Amino acid sequence: MIDFRYHLVSLISVFLALAVGIILGAGPLQGTLGDQLTEQVDTLRTERNELRDELVQAQATSQDQRRFIESAGDQLVAGSLAGLNVAVVEVDEVSDASRKAVLDELEAADGTVVAQERLAASWTSADELTMRETVADGLREKLPTDAVEGVIDDESGTADLLAASLTVALTDTAPAEPGSFSDAALEQQHLLEQVGLVEQIAEPSSPADAILLLSGGDTGDGDQSETQDADPEQIGMNALAALAGTSAEIAGTSVVAGPTTQDGDLVATVRADDELADKVSTVSGVEQTTGQIVVPLAIAAQEAGAVDQYGFEDGASVLPPVVEHGEPQGNG
Repeated sequence: MIDFRYHLVSLISVFLALAVGIILGAGPLQGTLGDQLTEQVDTLRTERNELRDELVQAQATSQDQRRFIESAGDQLVAGSLAGLNVAVVEVDEVSDASRKAVLDELEAADGTVVAQERLAASWTSADELTMRETVADGLREKLPTDAVEGVIDDESGTADLLAASLTVALTDTAPAEPGSFSDAALEQQHLLEQVGLVEQIAEPSSPADAILLLSGGDTGDGDQSETQDADPEQIGMNALAALAGTSAEIAGTSVVAGPTTQDGDLVATVRADDELADKVSTVSGVEQTTGQIVVPLAIAAQEAGAVDQYGFEDGASVLPPVVEHGEPQGNG
């Protein structure tokens, strides 16, 4: 059994240790500890000031670089889309700032935006799949054979049929009037609007030579049905991927542009599919000036036969080839 003497010795030891600590802290160690703490505080203060100065310099440099890019951008893109009609299709929610910036760059490139449309949520919603299947079956016989030959056949699915319908609506020309829409194009446009799959931002004025699919990055299905066996987001993404591929095959030039890529968005989906990436160009980073400038250059390059993926991610090209007289002239 532990007796009182054991407790007494323990208490005495504790008080002795405290006394020694107080004596040393107030005596020989006081100056040393104080000096060390003062030096550490001074060092931290100096490092903080240096980091603040570096941040200010980095911000100033970034602003200078942005001004340079904005100034050089107009010269870089000027004339690259001269004589080219472009249809812009928003595949999801695109911010007003991104939309305006991209449209400004298309205009700076001397391109003509002949149509602005937005896909309705029903284009990708899993809950609207049955409706889309019904509409697609009705459109199949109305698609002009000459426009979709080799692209659409009896085995084509719903996503491909709807993609073909929208592409025809935006690009098909009247045989006797090259600057006018064909009857089939007008019919497809009317049907897509009537069933609520497409919304007009600006009424199409003439057939497009190229299609720009503009994404805000949120290309998932916002209305997910618990009754669907397939992943609702995958259903929606398959519909958009089909639009990218089919529009490239029918129109000849189809570019997908969106923000810096994230897993599962449309730009990343196209890049991950070798077959799609061989026929559809993508541009990432359109929330930044650099990405906005690349959009018209990518359209011009694909129109000249150069398909690539543009951005600052691994495996992407920073800048499209310079295009002169309809021919790519090598990477910039």
